[in-house]
Amino acid sequence: MSEPLEADLRRANESFYRAFRERDIAAMDRVWAEQVPISCMHPGMPVISGRDAVMRSWRGILGHPGAPTLHCSGVRVHLLGTSAYVTCLEGQPNVPPRLIATNVFTMEAGFWRLVHHQAGPLSPASAQRAAEPEPDEAPSVDPYDLN
Repeated sequence: MSEPLEADLRRANESFYRAFRERDIAAMDRVWAEQVPISCMHPGMPVISGRDAVMRSWRGILGHPGAPTLHCSGVRVHLLGTSAYVTCLEGQPNVPPRLIATNVFTMEAGFWRLVHHQAGPLSPASAQRAAEPEPDEAPSVDPYDLN
């Protein structure tokens, strides 16, 4: 993978989480694509489609006094030409992560812009493993034995 592109994607991904932590709706708005369809799946909620609806959901979340201050860890970047996806863990500082997320980006006007965010809960066992230092390679997992 191209190191500059990976670094750019990591910065774009971090911009999303910074906007979330700082409850900065203007920054959140800048992270999301404007020229292509977008969608979002907040934990436990159905899919939200369309820029107006997605941004309305973020205004509600970021405007809520009880909104979490999420950090991401375990970032993995997957480049697919002019689109890419990032997988990561979401959690609060000094607490094992409770969510796993996928953030899908597209290149728009020379910048990586978010087109889809999906986060969901980790099982307690997965959260504990996620809190442990990552090995150089992911362990092999039987895809039929995930739950």
